[in-house]
Amino acid sequence: MTNYSYSPSNNPLDEIKQFFRKGSGLSVLILINISVWILIQALKVVIFFFNDPDGDTVNTLVLHALAIPASVPDLVVKPWTMVTYNFLHIDIWHILFNMLGLYWFGKIFLEFLTNRQLIFVYIFGGITGGLVYIFAFNIFPVFINIVPVSFALGASASVMAIVTAISFYVPGYTITLFLIGKLRIGYLALILFVFDFFMIPSGNAGGHLAHIGGAMFGVIYIFFYRISQKGYQPGSNKGTLFDRIGNFFKKNQHQSYSSTDFTGRPISDEEYNRRKKESQLRIDFILDKISKGGYDSLTREEKEYLFKSSNKH
Repeated sequence: MTNYSYSPSNNPLDEIKQFFRKGSGLSVLILINISVWILIQALKVVIFFFNDPDGDTVNTLVLHALAIPASVPDLVVKPWTMVTYNFLHIDIWHILFNMLGLYWFGKIFLEFLTNRQLIFVYIFGGITGGLVYIFAFNIFPVFINIVPVSFALGASASVMAIVTAISFYVPGYTITLFLIGKLRIGYLALILFVFDFFMIPSGNAGGHLAHIGGAMFGVIYIFFYRISQKGYQPGSNKGTLFDRIGNFFKKNQHQSYSSTDFTGRPISDEEYNRRKKESQLRIDFILDKISKGGYDSLTREEKEYLFKSSNKH
């Protein structure tokens, strides 16, 4: 199995500017989160002049309007909170760490999957995390007394869904962590899951339960996505199970085809472009490896892939 890796550019500021100029689904998700946070902080400044120095009034209003409640009766009258809580942050450190995680792993996600899939996993991973949180708080006796006053907020469950999904999809992908060094994201996802599980009794139980729910959705999504791919080939036109359900309700859907795959069956423009993008990413990775360590640093598989690619017309 080929091991891909990600290393940040020498100028992170330029990379971030380029990232937001592209207007990808990932940048939209991050901008929504940041915009909501800025609006809340601006509202706190306004309310400050009316004798609310700690912003307690704003926090209370925001929590009751947008955070997901553990109480089922409250959720019934505020069903939109299943989605809005995924974009809600009050503390600056909370949004900072969530957006960094979303940015790093979202970029890896988009190397292999699409913007639409990223947004889908973000939204429904967060919803699944919220459902796990609500279910646990209403089932286990330890939470019974705090259910009426408990709320959950933040993008953590959605981020965990993305982290786990891409880690389950390409577990051999390697990243470099400060003070740790190179680590496969498959191991990282497992470590985070185990950490959340054992941290449940130590505080913020609702948050850790939501993380676990998001991780579960990430695994389930990629499991069905792989099943839906013929021969488990990334980029197949079969699409995810969820895509099939959505396409079933689309009327007059037309599909254009650009080429055929190795089995001789037609492939769509979307699939052709996705495979081409993945191939180019792998070639760029190999060329970057050559520039750093020379041709001899390549594995036999990488040399063969580069040779085959150079002979394509």
